[in-house]
Amino acid sequence: QQALSNQSITDFLIIEYNGDIGGRMAHTNFGKDADENPYVVELGANWVQGLGVEGGPENPIWTFAKQYDIANTYSDYDSILTYNETGAVNYTVLLDDFEDAWSIFEQNAGTLLSENLQDQNMRAAVSLAGWKPKKNMAAQAVEWWEWDWETSYSPEESSFIFGITGYNLTFYQFSEENNFVVDQRGFNTLLKGVASTFLQPNDRRLLLNTIVTDIEYSSNGVIITMEDGSCVQADYAICTFSLGVLQNEVVTFEPELPDWKETSIATFQMGTYTKIFLQFNETFWDPDTQFFLYASPTERGYYPVWQSLSTEGFIPGSNIIFATVVGRESYRIEAQDDETTKAELMEVLREMFPDVDVPEPIAFMYPRWSLEPWSFGSYSNWPPGTTLEAHQNLRANVERLYFAGEHTSAAYYGFLHGAWFEGREAGERIAGQITRDCVNAASGCGNYTNYEVLQGTTTLEEYNAFNGLEVSPFFNVDES
Repeated sequence: QQALSNQSITDFLIIEYNGDIGGRMAHTNFGKDADENPYVVELGANWVQGLGVEGGPENPIWTFAKQYDIANTYSDYDSILTYNETGAVNYTVLLDDFEDAWSIFEQNAGTLLSENLQDQNMRAAVSLAGWKPKKNMAAQAVEWWEWDWETSYSPEESSFIFGITGYNLTFYQFSEENNFVVDQRGFNTLLKGVASTFLQPNDRRLLLNTIVTDIEYSSNGVIITMEDGSCVQADYAICTFSLGVLQNEVVTFEPELPDWKETSIATFQMGTYTKIFLQFNETFWDPDTQFFLYASPTERGYYPVWQSLSTEGFIPGSNIIFATVVGRESYRIEAQDDETTKAELMEVLREMFPDVDVPEPIAFMYPRWSLEPWSFGSYSNWPPGTTLEAHQNLRANVERLYFAGEHTSAAYYGFLHGAWFEGREAGERIAGQITRDCVNAASGCGNYTNYEVLQGTTTLEEYNAFNGLEVSPFFNVDES
């Protein structure tokens, strides 16, 4: 919308499912201070990732964070203590070992990309770089810290080439800092600030608490129908549904989306990142440490990372700590009741701190992103062996219906700034068609490129005995 407004296009509507803007940039009240006032914690997006360096490009989210005075603190990943089921155990040397492997496999990713070699999954990549955690659960916890925690998927489930590309384009292009937002107004204060540049207070162009059920698109325009039966007719529309919403078919498209579009939606992954918040009547963990890494003796990714909010620079004195799980563990705990999850967490805490009489929490809460009908997950991931062209089909418009979000960003998928860049480009492309003035010639104007057919690398003739197939994989099935 800002891109449209910048081109003097003001005849637009924003249709929002929830009662506030921000989507997965969502916060809530949690616990309370000594004066009975609630704290604010972020349920979704929580970091500005890759800030920028003087003289270099700056992450636009960081630009806005400074502009709107968003309170944030540097995440010091060296401020970490490590644990297993017996308590504190120092295995931080494994963090250095993984970083050594990283320096090798990121170079290998560059070779695959520059020489047009086939993608691998991250498991193959880290193994070829010498990192083989096997049944060493401390090494598994370190690997989770280094990979799963960012992507919400395991190395086996993640593209090597695009996993490293995505990391490099954020942390090497901008900078390696991650700043954690603790603003008690909520992170989406940033978004409200940006929106205030093109929306008036109580602007009738913003439709909150409005659920879209049907989208009819053509070369002439788009008709959007809402749950209450009302509809909006527009010349163009930008669909910012999450990948999870698109995959779960909660909105009907008329006509059905073309095969190339449906295939791209089905191919990419929607991950889940679940933060579980606990407030206690005291801070029984080290108040000067930001992170606590736990290695379960039996299960990889079982409540592995804990973050203190009671630490200076965050929400000191709050006695709040939160754990994070992703992927299958997110699905598991989001499907069970709070009491079961709380009991599991308390068992882990008592293993981590055997010399402390760990009390019961006075407040407990976690979101269930995988079950939210307006998100069905947290953010996207790039699966192994999936090409750039396949992702371009995820980005591409169909007629006058455009798509945008973190999942449509080839460079920054999974990142908040990816959503910003993609929304801007979609807006600029539409504005260019309306004003007949192309403002982004470098990446194209008007319609996005799409690929109706994605060819493989093996010809039919190569399915033969020389390649291990002595029998044809094609059979005529007699149904008589």
